[in-house]
Amino acid sequence: MHIHIDTIRPQESLKQESLPLYQIFLLSEPVEIRVDFAPYQTASSSLLFLSPYQHLEWKKASLESVVRILFHGDFYCIEYHKKEVACNGLLFNNIYLQPFVHVSISLFDEIVHLINHMKRELNTDAPFSVSVLKAYLQLILALSSKAKKQQVDMGLLINNVEMKEGGGFQRLLEEYFMTIRSVNFYAGKLNLSTDAFSRKIKRQLGKLPSVLIQERVILEAKKLLHLTHLSIKEIALKLNFDDEHYFSRYFKKYVGVSPSDFRAQVGISIVATK
Repeated sequence: MHIHIDTIRPQESLKQESLPLYQIFLLSEPVEIRVDFAPYQTASSSLLFLSPYQHLEWKKASLESVVRILFHGDFYCIEYHKKEVACNGLLFNNIYLQPFVHVSISLFDEIVHLINHMKRELNTDAPFSVSVLKAYLQLILALSSKAKKQQVDMGLLINNVEMKEGGGFQRLLEEYFMTIRSVNFYAGKLNLSTDAFSRKIKRQLGKLPSVLIQERVILEAKKLLHLTHLSIKEIALKLNFDDEHYFSRYFKKYVGVSPSDFRAQVGISIVATK
């Protein structure tokens, strides 16, 4: 079965790790972590969401144990286009938002209760168990997405700073990332010097624009490897790389595995269709 629930000990897992699976961590207490080398401080009653091969490093955690759900894309993410509750929405694969969501204590307890039901279901071999597990997972993702959407709408995930340049950069990046990766280009579009642009984006979005550009390209590469049958050469051309070898080196530098290895471990067996 392509879903598993376990318990890890952060104090014993302080070194960096990445897995070819989607992961959800239940964090009852605040922790300090690094995800893809960016530092984060979570709050109590939070859930952390990681997509395949995201790098996680536990920097400081008082928790003795953390419950974790792991699942392969084949298990749930086939309906990738349903952004709010699938694997490409508010929770997973969003380079502009923090990778965790704070929830109320009552909702956190409800999600713990749902996971306990999942554990019992995993120990059975009854008919329709897979469907039941998928339903529980979808409910956890939907409840978490609802909480995060409310926080985004309230501006609680952008440090309460004016987002004029950050919002403009996001829109420009979505339009041009396939072909243009120059920070100077985006700064010019917003009528800012490169230095001023970089400072504003770092303050508003928490990352330098060069990092966000790289993350957006990698995210698109992952999606194409994950959900299409395009060859690596075709993906390289689609993303405006000179050749597939340069693309492969670029991908491996930031993800840690080659595009072919990523597809072998993560790529789903059926291409999603709308």
